[in-house]
Amino acid sequence: MILKMKLINLFPFFLFFFVSFPLLSAQKCGKTGFFTPQYDQNRGLLLSYLASNVSAQGGFYNASFGQGTDRVYAAGTCLQGAQPTRCSKCIDRVSKRLTDECQNQTEGFDWTYKKTHCMIRYSNRSFFGLVEMKPFYYECNTADFQVNLTEVDQTWYVLMLRLIDAATSPSNPMYYGAGTQNINGTPRDIFGFVQCSKDISPGNCAKCLRQNLNDTRLNCHGSTGSGMSLSTSCFMRWQLYSFWNLFPKVFDSKTSPTPPREKDDRKISKGIIVGVSVVLALVITVLLALVYTLCRRKKPNQEFATERRSMTTYGTEPPNEVSAADDITTSGSLQFDFKAIEAATSNFQNSNKLGRGGFGEVYKGTFPNGTEVAVKRLSKTSGQGEEEFKNEVLLVAKLQHRNLVRLLGFSVEGEEKILVYEFVPNKSLDYFLFDHKKRGELDWRKRYNIIGGITRGILYLHQDSRLIIIHRDLKAGNILLDADMNPKIADFGMARNFRVDQTEANTIRVVGTFGYMPPEYVANGQFSMKSDVYSFGVLTLEIIVGQKNSSFHQIDGLVGNLVTYVWRLWNNKTLLELVDPAMGEDYNKDEVIRCIHIGLLCVQENPTDRPTMCTVYQMLTNTLITLPVPQPPGFVFRVRSEQNPLAERLQTGPSTTMTFICSVDDDSITNVSPR
Repeated sequence: MILKMKLINLFPFFLFFFVSFPLLSAQKCGKTGFFTPQYDQNRGLLLSYLASNVSAQGGFYNASFGQGTDRVYAAGTCLQGAQPTRCSKCIDRVSKRLTDECQNQTEGFDWTYKKTHCMIRYSNRSFFGLVEMKPFYYECNTADFQVNLTEVDQTWYVLMLRLIDAATSPSNPMYYGAGTQNINGTPRDIFGFVQCSKDISPGNCAKCLRQNLNDTRLNCHGSTGSGMSLSTSCFMRWQLYSFWNLFPKVFDSKTSPTPPREKDDRKISKGIIVGVSVVLALVITVLLALVYTLCRRKKPNQEFATERRSMTTYGTEPPNEVSAADDITTSGSLQFDFKAIEAATSNFQNSNKLGRGGFGEVYKGTFPNGTEVAVKRLSKTSGQGEEEFKNEVLLVAKLQHRNLVRLLGFSVEGEEKILVYEFVPNKSLDYFLFDHKKRGELDWRKRYNIIGGITRGILYLHQDSRLIIIHRDLKAGNILLDADMNPKIADFGMARNFRVDQTEANTIRVVGTFGYMPPEYVANGQFSMKSDVYSFGVLTLEIIVGQKNSSFHQIDGLVGNLVTYVWRLWNNKTLLELVDPAMGEDYNKDEVIRCIHIGLLCVQENPTDRPTMCTVYQMLTNTLITLPVPQPPGFVFRVRSEQNPLAERLQTGPSTTMTFICSVDDDSITNVSPR
């Protein structure tokens, strides 16, 4: 037996391998960048769902996830024609082993051979579509019977060339080939198999296999009775007997020995009948697998290309400024297999339900490696939510901030549209803030920290992210709390992004939640960064008061809302009456009053009178800054007998072209005008 691994140009990689053929594994771990906790989390998530996708996509799948230096690229391959269940088990087993062995390395690679052959590779650099011949691993053995070794070598070489041509035919590249070749002067055949990674071109597949063949021929001269060789992009195996159930006895009748006949020549051999049946079954299975793979790959891209074009044509609202190269399937987030999502959520069991948003229900999911996620399932009857779905994937995939909920990926299967987010254990802010028992858990320190975190998150959206994002639906229900009660802004289905030089936009499609929307948006469909500032002001006041904006229906004969109530107490100089009694007396009065003051400045009627989020952040963090005196806010309601200012605005606005529907705090609303 000859067993070797070429270690040329492996950089600082340390190579592990186990040799117990056919229980064979080739593994390596290495670093080409800095290993971080975020990279580790991205790697774990990517590998956790690789198994279901590899088996569902016909034995090959690759994907990437994350941003910048923490982005992970991974690919998985199974033996052509392997049973999906065996493929999944093999990929899952190798994923866990690779994670255990390569604990803090940014690159990992593992081939394994048991009853099912499979490969997994991950890296912090993109290797998709590339042909990489190093490391090169090979094993070869002499024939186990007396035979001319030169004859065996020549027969093996001819067989492998023929299989390479079959696998890489330009007219019908299959990326694999299997066959036999008779050794002249003997009753024995050599059985061979070749396969390439399906992300490379047929020409590169041929290049990889031929290089593999030549390297193997150089190192295994006189010992080609059986063995295997591989690189990261292709591999081959050969034996003097059938393996992996790829070779029925009549697979290659021209070069195989003539099968023995029954005594009665008029009768067809039972072995021939069985062999023909197996061949037919194999051919049908391969054809069905190819058709299924092509359909799976083409349909989502065609569907979303059409939907993406349509999402920019409604009304007069300006389209998102997203590059033409951007597509939901290339957004940088993961495309999860729907069956994996079903398994993670126990088929969307009610016990895993976390809540319900404006466009669907949210479930807790747990992947096999223990990774917890939040799964947002778009309602099948919510036709208006399709645009928001694509919008959320395209926009949020580009956002990375500790005060924003992280989008991990999406899934599309028929009418099912799924968004997968990081799991935030403490639910949403309204779950605590508006519950008379739970709001006592939010003391002033926690509330003040929540206000500061929301400020930082919006500031990132408005100023520090690659895109200028207007959220348009900031409210307590869209602020999630992590294990340490730190806030994370969620639900970007209604968000819009601006050009660098753009300050505002108009729409006839008013979306959001009544009570958080500013007057200019409600009346005229005008939105800008100052729209989010208004919503932030209302949210800040709710955090201090501990009640919903909509709960102030009637106050001493006035038609009320929270803004009206706060403005009255501001004029009466009794602001501390606003403080939620559930906080007790242990709070900093100066901080509370300053936050109320900032909240009032944010809800000014004229957008130009509202501060930017950058100014808000400075006001919160620098007490030496003198705050301006607020003017009467927008939506301050008068005595019931007077005309409602909201009604006045709607009457004077473009009512002939704008329709408006309101929800009360709990759900987001959208009204789509006819296209």
